[in-house]
Amino acid sequence: MSRIGKKPIPLPSGVKYKVDGNTVLVEGPKGKVSAMIAEGITLKTADGHLLVERSGDDKAAVHGLTRALVHNAVHGVTKGWTKELDIVGIGYRAEMKGKGTVVFTLGYSHPIEFPLPTGVECAIDPKQTHLTVSGIDRQKVGQVAADMRSLRKPDPYKNKGVRYTDERLKKKAGKTGAK
Repeated sequence: MSRIGKKPIPLPSGVKYKVDGNTVLVEGPKGKVSAMIAEGITLKTADGHLLVERSGDDKAAVHGLTRALVHNAVHGVTKGWTKELDIVGIGYRAEMKGKGTVVFTLGYSHPIEFPLPTGVECAIDPKQTHLTVSGIDRQKVGQVAADMRSLRKPDPYKNKGVRYTDERLKKKAGKTGAK
């Protein structure tokens, strides 16, 4: 039995879900998110919790996955998801251009304009070196943060670049330092 699949999902007040074929639409105070449900997986409500059940042991591989996707949707419409990024390097910074575009200055010969997809917001601190990417869809938020990080990946020799706030880098010694 899947340990993650067995865990009940707390269903806060104000959150509704509707199953339509192989998708579930979760509505809450922050908006709507849809998640995929694998074949043979059903959702039931019991005393304020959402239970994910499978039809047989042949669906064990997708039981925990489906539960995790539905839980991420419920969490997204109630609290939302955030990813924090730090920009490290002299002259490296980011600024908002309008409401849906982030402009990065990362040591290239040109500034990089990064358009934000719908449903994802970005907040930049006054020092222009700390970004907070937020939204209700966990996959979108994580993908946007990963795309921003890939504009200038952290350099292990100089520790410069765009990195996640909780990311720890191991600084490498250069050619002269290796003996």
